[in-house]
Amino acid sequence: MEKIKNAIPNLFTFSNLGCGILSLMMSSTGMENYSLAALFIVAAALFDRYDGRIARKLNVDGPLGKELDSLADIISFGVAPAVLIFNMTALHQFGIIGYCILLIFPIAGAYRLAKYNITDFDGVFKGIPITLAGMLLSIYAIFLMIVKIEVSSMVTVALMLILSYLMNSKLQLKKM
Repeated sequence: MEKIKNAIPNLFTFSNLGCGILSLMMSSTGMENYSLAALFIVAAALFDRYDGRIARKLNVDGPLGKELDSLADIISFGVAPAVLIFNMTALHQFGIIGYCILLIFPIAGAYRLAKYNITDFDGVFKGIPITLAGMLLSIYAIFLMIVKIEVSSMVTVALMLILSYLMNSKLQLKKM
């Protein structure tokens, strides 16, 4: 029974990770699947919202779950949204600069997750969580697909750089 109790929150974490991987797959198969890629990021956020809560409710939270969650989050909310935005916008037109912008977002997210994992959480986030930053990029992608307007690549670059900065800023947000 104890193994089942431990497995339940991990199932949510692995579902988060699976959604991130599926988002990457959809992003790489072409523009007809960009909306699915964005929706997989949204689904990952739903799983991420409940894995820790379930672990605490079942009294099985621990360092392994925290690390698994961070590994899933870097894929689902760092790499997947950055690749989606890179593929669906014209960031590739900037050459090496575009690739650097693609890299900055998940690297900033990984650094933010590492800082979070080694600090005592007091109910206040320092910097915006990677989940929020990744969701904002995903919502931006959905918005671009719905309104079907050409947005300047500089707007996309600015959004990615601002979110990367905010993940590691001193901005304080209370956990909801």
